[in-house]
Amino acid sequence: MPIAVYILGLTVFCIGTTEFMISGLLPDLARDLSVSIPTVGLLISGYALGVVVGGPVLTVATLRINRKTSLVGLLLLFVLGQTMGALASGYGVLMTGRVIAALAQGAFFGIGSVVAVDLAGPQRRGQALAIMFAGLTVANVFGVPAGTFLSQHAGWRASFWVVDALAVLALLGVTFLVPRRPNGPYVGVRAEFAAFRNPRVWVALATSMLTQAAIFCCFSYLSPLFTDVSGFPEGAVPLLLVLFGIGCFAGSIVGGKFADRYLLPNLYVGIGAMALVLALLTLTAHSRTATVVTIAVFGVAAFSINPALQAQVMREAGDAPTLATTTTNTSAFNVGNTIGPWLGGSVISAGLGYTAPAWAGALLAVAGLLTAAVSGMLHRQATRASQTSGGANVLASSRAS
Repeated sequence: MPIAVYILGLTVFCIGTTEFMISGLLPDLARDLSVSIPTVGLLISGYALGVVVGGPVLTVATLRINRKTSLVGLLLLFVLGQTMGALASGYGVLMTGRVIAALAQGAFFGIGSVVAVDLAGPQRRGQALAIMFAGLTVANVFGVPAGTFLSQHAGWRASFWVVDALAVLALLGVTFLVPRRPNGPYVGVRAEFAAFRNPRVWVALATSMLTQAAIFCCFSYLSPLFTDVSGFPEGAVPLLLVLFGIGCFAGSIVGGKFADRYLLPNLYVGIGAMALVLALLTLTAHSRTATVVTIAVFGVAAFSINPALQAQVMREAGDAPTLATTTTNTSAFNVGNTIGPWLGGSVISAGLGYTAPAWAGALLAVAGLLTAAVSGMLHRQATRASQTSGGANVLASSRAS
């Protein structure tokens, strides 16, 4: 496997750590910036909104630009935003830096996926994508807990600076180790948007959005739940986040194994399990032992559906270009990442306590399960219509003969 693919994986690790690590920094940021924890939670929503806007816009804007040049430019944008966050003197500057960094994510994931597959060759497409996006899993297993640990011992700015340094290293790697190859034929903006005429694509994107909202509604506020409800000391929070990350890693393996052969059952079981686990968390959070078990299972359920969500959009989009199959699904994920923390912060601000985001997340997961069921129904109808049409065409041809 070309080393450039691993460089892309390092970049995804940096981006994923930046996106997720705020959940472990909530208490420190709230104290230092003199704002409430729900207000700090909006930093997650602001980042997600930047991905939603930046992904499709920058992907379309860079269609005619060489992919390596685009990757370098996007990484420069990410480093700029991350540096602004590390130097932020107040909440407003920190939010601005988060949004600027986020603008690069959606387009980088889409363009980087194409580059990784091109470098590895069609026979190793899955392996290349697995290596690249393993950066997200490693971000959950190692990056987020490490950021929390650094914040507790050296301040939250140290977490930002370490990620910034790794992002600069990734930028140098992309600049010097990713070869410059010609882009494929330019298909035009109209072809990029052709897939969105299919209503099944929108239902699949809605499923991605709702399930991610369910995850981040609860995940964004796990730190205060651990300390204020479960009674864990602050020093235990990084270890609990590691446990969640290990669950995510296990869920990714399980989901990747079954997504191709059992796409819809994977979605039904995974989303249903997540709704149940989130509902149970409101009860188990009062026991340390039960919390440990529930958080691990939450990680498994949350990430077991990700491969199937991506495969579902790709299946419904058919042969559509990257905008529909990769970048827009990333945006759908981050619409959910915008709604989830906002909703979780709203129920906390309403005085419902730190277990309330788990209840709200469970309801969002139920909504995602319903859209997944609708998606399955529409796909079956389309398959039957295609088979009927195909049979009619064969019969007409035989009569003509």
